[in-house]
Amino acid sequence: MSKQITNCILNKNTTNNPIWLMRQAGRYLPEFREIRKENPNFIKLCLNSDLATEITLQPIRRFDFDGGIIFSDILMLPYGINQEVEFEKGFGPKLKTFQLDKIKNTSEIDFTKKIQQVYKAISKTASNPIMTNKDMIGFVGAPWTILVYMINCSSPKNGLNKNFFDDELLIKETMMIIEKFLKLHIRNQVDAGANIIQIFDSWAGLLDSKIDDYILNPTLNLVEYTKNLGVPVICFPRGIKNYKNFCDIVKPDAVNIDYDVDPIKIVKEIKIPVQGGLDPKILLSDKENLIKSVKHYLNIFKDHPYIFNLGHGILPETKIEMVEEVVKTVREFK
Repeated sequence: MSKQITNCILNKNTTNNPIWLMRQAGRYLPEFREIRKENPNFIKLCLNSDLATEITLQPIRRFDFDGGIIFSDILMLPYGINQEVEFEKGFGPKLKTFQLDKIKNTSEIDFTKKIQQVYKAISKTASNPIMTNKDMIGFVGAPWTILVYMINCSSPKNGLNKNFFDDELLIKETMMIIEKFLKLHIRNQVDAGANIIQIFDSWAGLLDSKIDDYILNPTLNLVEYTKNLGVPVICFPRGIKNYKNFCDIVKPDAVNIDYDVDPIKIVKEIKIPVQGGLDPKILLSDKENLIKSVKHYLNIFKDHPYIFNLGHGILPETKIEMVEEVVKTVREFK
């Protein structure tokens, strides 16, 4: 039996819909919460290859998803190039003030050494018997999203700092460094056993202008690099206004759509395989509404290569039985 997600992406298979969920290894699982209680430092947890492997495998054991996404974080990139990163409960990521000189002096060897345990976890997960015939998904943040975190020093939920674009030279130089290390991070994950890479552009929706410079061209460079490694690449430009334009220029192997997008418009406009779309909040409603919503997406993409997923990460308050219902509905859909 072939790997279902790869089969859908590369062979444009429409006979069944593979399923995995963003943030499937995480806070909605009681077994994850047990580990987290004992390991309050999030970065240290990501760098514990045994625990990161265990966390990645937990949802596979429970729900038999078609792929496992390594338990890690897009901010391992700034951490690896010497910008301090910590996660504060109730606040989210906090990054120390950005210093170009500090990141400029990071060597590729030092970067790889600093986050080596992430690659070790991929290797351990991919070789686990439970992953036979399942896809091993590695991931990175897109250059724009990484830049936003590094310069903003926290989540830009309330928008960007008004001086964000003041020093264009600094931004240009930083983007080049980010791109260089993202390529290395992708290659290291593929070498460790990742057979799909997903690029998360979580803050693509922040930009109305300069999209070519900050989103399309830098992401295209990463997509081409990943394809040259012989690995399919899924892009998630969350909140971007024009998915068709993104796909036409960036040419990912598959695209993840967010929940604010009309899937009917997407299926008409986009020829490549599509992933995701369902609003994670629907998993907090009732089963009847959930089944109806899942089938809505499955029906729209019935004759289009489609990987079932959400339009953003699964929410921590999601009940296990609702996830079971999603999997059952997808598996039984004809």
